[in-house]
Amino acid sequence: MTATTCPTPPRHRLAPLFAGLALGLLTSTASSAAMLDVEKDELKFGFIKLTDMAPLAIAYELGYFEDEGLYVTLEPQANWKVLLDGVITGSLDGAHMLAGQPLAATIGYGTEAHIVTPFSMDLNGNGITVSNAVWELMKPHLEMDAEGKPVHPISAAALKPVIEEFDIEGRPFNLGMVFPVSTHNYELRYWLAAGGISPGYYSPEDVSGQIAADAYLSVTPPPQMPSTLEAGTIDGYAVGEPWNQAAVFKKIGVPVITDYEIWKNNPEKVFGITAEFAETNPNTTLAITKALIRAAKWLDENDNANRAEAVEILSRSEYVGADAEVIAASMTGTFEFEAGDVREVPDFNVFYRYFATYPYYSDAVWYLTQMRRWGQVAEDMPDSWYDEVARSVYKPEIYLEAARLLVEEGHVDEADFPWDSTGYREPTAEFIDGVTYDGTKPNAYIDSLPIGLKTGDSVVGAEVVAAAN
Repeated sequence: MTATTCPTPPRHRLAPLFAGLALGLLTSTASSAAMLDVEKDELKFGFIKLTDMAPLAIAYELGYFEDEGLYVTLEPQANWKVLLDGVITGSLDGAHMLAGQPLAATIGYGTEAHIVTPFSMDLNGNGITVSNAVWELMKPHLEMDAEGKPVHPISAAALKPVIEEFDIEGRPFNLGMVFPVSTHNYELRYWLAAGGISPGYYSPEDVSGQIAADAYLSVTPPPQMPSTLEAGTIDGYAVGEPWNQAAVFKKIGVPVITDYEIWKNNPEKVFGITAEFAETNPNTTLAITKALIRAAKWLDENDNANRAEAVEILSRSEYVGADAEVIAASMTGTFEFEAGDVREVPDFNVFYRYFATYPYYSDAVWYLTQMRRWGQVAEDMPDSWYDEVARSVYKPEIYLEAARLLVEEGHVDEADFPWDSTGYREPTAEFIDGVTYDGTKPNAYIDSLPIGLKTGDSVVGAEVVAAAN
């Protein structure tokens, strides 16, 4: 990979010779008076070229990192594995991560390392796109409104006869997702299963995730999704923006559903660091979290008034590097499905409201339930295990300490944070299939889902072996 780094920080950086003098001159301001004595001020953070890396770009461009005494380099990564490896080895101090990555690493699925997160980066932001050819085959199975447009949300039940037609013709139905422990993988699987389609299983011996599958899911890096679809290698994909809207603009595919419609206000990316980094650099970790909270607030404040400026920043080559028009299509309150079918989706990208940045244990537990559901966690685990893993990875105590400092400095409002939260959201049924999720009862939730492993089930060879009655 050829690394592309951001230019010199936008705010003038004082030479070390003058740093002490400058700090002395600024001690009268509330912000500087509260500045933390950071253990490490030179930091490198990784990201993937997706819209939801925005808090990092904004914290950098608006000087929020420097306000905390941090001098940050942002570096795009080739894929999620390279990014995770960089954090583990220390070549990166932290990174924009898939929510499942810190959890999977901590439980030893894939590369083993204790990764933690003090900050959840956003809600929603993903979609599922199919090729134009598949869309035409789906259309006869869709409910249409009075204007002849598809009624949303679109169930995967409309895709099931298409997959069956492929099967009759001896063709596999291939779908792309970005990583085995990605939100996209679990959301795509959830949507397929809710429509009666098996997305396949994992086993300790077979990590393809394609055991007993009706549709075959495989990994494609986000920026490569449109070209891979256009080449016919895959028939559809699940990815974050701007790569669903890119398919519309390129006229090669149709986004059929957003993750907001699969699970309303679902958690998406997190900011990940090693547990060792957090323990060795507690003030630095707080300072990073403070800067990211301020960036998230800026992205959502005044009814998204800053989104046009955010789009311009993200469109730059050092960040997402997609056309501003494509990024704006999903980041400014709308989402385009079939060409010309533009709908209002004001909460497609949420960075701050609804306590979006608070790292809820229940969010972590949901991802762990999906790992068990599809065989990445091979054996039954007690409810207590889910809670223990969530608490070892998600760190709301760090988040709230950073938030308290920001309240005292006047940067944020007291009401913006769930101070008394247990770390668990209230149970919700706002999923496409209407199944209720209660994070305090993970095994009962897993057993309530029609397709997927249940208590006592296992994957042996190419088969799912049900628990003996």
